[in-house]
Amino acid sequence: MDIAKLISLPFRYRPWQPRHARLIAADLFGSASESSHAHEVHLRSAIEWLCRAQDVRDGKPDAGGVSAGWSFEDGWLPSYPETTGYIIETFLAAADILKQPELVERAKRMVDWELSIQLPDGAFPGHFGEEGSQPVVFNTGQIMHGMVAGYTQLAREECLEAAVRAGHWLKNQQDEDGCWRRFEHNGVPHVYNTRGTWALLATGLLAGDKGLISAAKQNLDWALGRQAQSGWFADNAFTPERSPFTHTIAYAIRGFLESGVLLGEERYLQAAVVAGRAMMEVQRDDGWLAGTYKDNWAADAGYCCLTGLAQMSLNWIRLAQVTGSDEFRAPARAGLAYLKTTQRLSDTDDAIRGGIAGSTPIWGDYSRFEYPNWAAKFFADALMMDEADISVPPVPKIKGETSNG
Repeated sequence: MDIAKLISLPFRYRPWQPRHARLIAADLFGSASESSHAHEVHLRSAIEWLCRAQDVRDGKPDAGGVSAGWSFEDGWLPSYPETTGYIIETFLAAADILKQPELVERAKRMVDWELSIQLPDGAFPGHFGEEGSQPVVFNTGQIMHGMVAGYTQLAREECLEAAVRAGHWLKNQQDEDGCWRRFEHNGVPHVYNTRGTWALLATGLLAGDKGLISAAKQNLDWALGRQAQSGWFADNAFTPERSPFTHTIAYAIRGFLESGVLLGEERYLQAAVVAGRAMMEVQRDDGWLAGTYKDNWAADAGYCCLTGLAQMSLNWIRLAQVTGSDEFRAPARAGLAYLKTTQRLSDTDDAIRGGIAGSTPIWGDYSRFEYPNWAAKFFADALMMDEADISVPPVPKIKGETSNG
């Protein structure tokens, strides 16, 4: 562990506070490892943490949404429109698996909040939706996943209408080559938008909107052109000068995989297969993956991005489901086993118990000193997908269309 880096971090993280110092010390001295239990034990704890993240916003203007997480700097953060969008599908799946119908009611509250903040032009607010924030292509795409779930699983017609409006906003921002360069994080294009493209495609298929389907295919084709022979993706980091996080690599893979399933397009599926196999080769025996990777899958970080590891675990499960090849099961289960050792099941701190940190050690570059809600979401998804051999979300039924998976 890079102690020099830890010492050099800004004082705004207040590492001297007892609450913070305890977590730092656990990683610094190797005492953070927890015992592994059955999937359901870890799943229940992750869902309970996500419920607390929703409850902390009760009585506030963003009630119904899910707090972005808990951080050293700011404590519990405001509700995050982007990730609340795709947590909807997680709660609907968990309601069935855990036999907790109250989770459906929680998901409905998330849907209601998202619908209430959609902008007149169809976009959804970026960041926390605070005054002055601009819509972001990726964020709008992730909220569309929640709208698709609201329509397909809750039979709410207004959700499909909202998704179509958002989809046309995305289409209107798209350049002729299929790339998005406007309303982009840090003002640069990103291959990981394929995860939002998946929602755009699903919306187009459900609504029978050929324009949205065409826009989705254009983006997928642009993104496919950014894949190297090794399977790695260029233009896939938050900023051009940095190596992509495992988190954004996994986003890109899932987008290609699920879009390939919906369209029955082998070339999109193969983009996911090639990248998924390559990441299998660089995974450690204990399930660990590096936080970032350069081309040819050279590890470019000494910490683990836990969010990305959870995402890759579920990606491997989906690859096994879609391809019928069990070669992908072992790396998924190794990843889950590693993640379990980082989840504090009996911690007395409500902000920590059941959550998943952004990185391990906790001062790693991804979501440093934070417990982001999307880390718990993807961990929960992966556990459910492995335990029940399902997809989260389920592949939508498209009238007049056939899809595998």
